[in-house]
This record gives sequence, C-alpha cells and structure tokens, in this order.
Amino acid sequence: MRRLRYAASAAVLALGLAACGGSDEPVTPEPSTSPTSTGPTTADPEPSESPSTAASGGTADQPEVVEPATDLLDWRPVDGPVGDTVTRSGDWTLRVTGNGRGYQLDGPGSSSGSGSSGGSRSQVSEALIDGDWAVVVLQDRHEQRPSVAEVTELATGKTFRIDGGSDLPTHTGGTWALGEGRLLHATVHDGDYCVATVDLASRTSTLGWCAPDRQGFNDARITPAGTALQTFDDSQPACRTLVTLEGDRVTPFPGVADCKGWDGLLTDDGAVWSVIPKERQIEAAHFYARAGEGYFDLGPGTAGSLTWCAGAAYFVRDPQREGDPAALVRWSADTGLAVVYQSPGGQAFLDQPRCGGDALTVTALAEDGDEQVTATLD
Repeated sequence: MRRLRYAASAAVLALGLAACGGSDEPVTPEPSTSPTSTGPTTADPEPSESPSTAASGGTADQPEVVEPATDLLDWRPVDGPVGDTVTRSGDWTLRVTGNGRGYQLDGPGSSSGSGSSGGSRSQVSEALIDGDWAVVVLQDRHEQRPSVAEVTELATGKTFRIDGGSDLPTHTGGTWALGEGRLLHATVHDGDYCVATVDLASRTSTLGWCAPDRQGFNDARITPAGTALQTFDDSQPACRTLVTLEGDRVTPFPGVADCKGWDGLLTDDGAVWSVIPKERQIEAAHFYARAGEGYFDLGPGTAGSLTWCAGAAYFVRDPQREGDPAALVRWSADTGLAVVYQSPGGQAFLDQPRCGGDALTVTALAEDGDEQVTATLD
C-alpha cells in the first residue's frame, strides 16, 4: 500500500530509532547534505519484446547491466473502488477500506470476516495474506499503544490475536512480515528492541536478534530462502545495512554498498536489493541482484517497493522520462528481467505490489485514469 507503506518507509529511520533499546531520546537521522552515488547507474533502457534470460553476471564492483524484456501478465480489473486496497489470494480477497479505517476478508463458503480499525485512534497499517493465513495489523495513530495483529487461518476460519499482552508483546509500529507459516514483528525484551517470530500453527513465539543500543531495524521480508531486514544506526545520515536474519544472528548481504541499502530479500541462489544513490531523493533507488557468484544491475526503481511473489522478485519503476508509463518489473535468475505491467497513459505511479501467494495485485494512479488490477501467477 504505497499510500501507507511508502510513507512509512520514508519515515522508517525516525520511527525505528524511537523504538530502539538503550536510549530514551534517540537521534533522528537527517538526509545527507550532499548527494552520494553508489555503484554504476545507467539510463533506463527501452524494453525488448520478449523475455530475457539471465547471463553469468559480473562482479560486485562491476555488475552486469540487464536490459528488461516485455512480458506483460494477464491483468484483470479488481471489483470495487480503486481507493480500497485489495490483495487477492486464490479464492480469498483481503480488502482495506476507508483509507485504513476498516477491512474485509472474503473467501469461499461461509468463512469470511470484517472489522474496523477501532475508531479514529487506530488504522490498518498492514493487510497480509498468503494462501494459508491472513493478518490484519491495527496501529495506533498516535504511536502510543502496541499494535494489534488479527490472524485468520484460512482453511478453518479460526482467528486469534497477537498484541501487547502476548508472550512476546507487539510494539508501537515496527515491521511486520508474513511467510512460510511465520509472522515476524518487533518486540521489546528487557529494554532491547528485538525481532519476534510467531509460528502461526502452534501460536508459539520465539525471540530472535536484538538491535544494539542506538540501532534499529525495519523492512523485514520473508521468502522460502530466509528472512531479510534493514538495520540502521543513529549516524548522520543513518548507516543502513541489509542483513540475513537467522535466529539471534544477522549477516550483512555481500556486495551491497556500505550504509546505502534500502530494501532486500533472499532468493534460492542469492538476493535482490536496492540502494539509495542520493539521500535527498529517498524514493529514487537503484536495484541489484546476486545469483550464485554473479552480480546484476537491474536499473532504477522505487524504494520500498520490492516484493517477493511465487518464485520471483518484483519492484516498481516510476516513469524515467516524460511520457513514460510507470512499470512493474520482475526479476528471476532463471528468466531474467522483464516489465510485466505498465500503467495507463499520462503521469502515473504505482502502489507497492501486493502478493497473495499465487496472485499479484497492483494499483496505478494515473492522469488517464486510476486502476486496480490483479494477475494469477503460474
């Protein structure tokens, strides 16, 4: 949900450090006073007309530049107002209404649910669904009360809550991620800001890595290959590091420019990530990938838009020249780089794509007409 998540990504450093253990008054990082470039950059190439396949790749210092093909998916309109944020998962639909004031979960048979954010004090900050589970997170608008996660098991319709009274309590705001039967959220334990992981089938929580004093984390992503986080400190500007999370340990992504990472995820044979070349243009990212020993330059994209879905990574690319459409780009080491969606005509931008396990849904806000479309992935 770009209207919610992109704004949260831009504010992640301030919000995250406010939650870090070991400090009552954390320093809020400010943008750099001078632009800093990281890694090679290229002009946005014209897409080719057929899917490409990945080559062997270059080095971390000289990644192979990959030109996108055009491989548009079979997009279908989503029923209902474009202003509702919809995620589709098989026969299920999770819809956020009223700009976060309510939600509705609809599925086959009699299994369905709906709710509100609890009045003007709260709003839906996350709406996650993956074919097995649906999670709706309600967040206090004033950042004073712990968030509440309402969890539904799709096969049975059974529900339960994760909140400030759980074994590992939720925190105000913070990152959330759903995948592989697990839900990840932030918690405070003995004064430290830590990662908590809930096994949804057993409803048991495990305490993971805890951030050192004056540091924090955000932007968690779970894939079959593992869990990735963005960590950061209170430097001016903040030093951001993309890491792999394993239990109570984190390991930095290899080949990522120091302190410049933004979003990242793990693949079976490597990773995909973005860096911010210019700190004063925080949404203008540049994306890279590693497959085995090879590194690839995937070109420009929008920070905070990286999404894993059905075996591939997707990210948004805002128009690079006047008259260009906004695009959704897919990367897979097997099939290469491809544009899979283009917005209607005129000035446009896309929300972060929303994955429901086997389906991808995109909202485009464009001069020639807004649209919300979905595609089933094979």
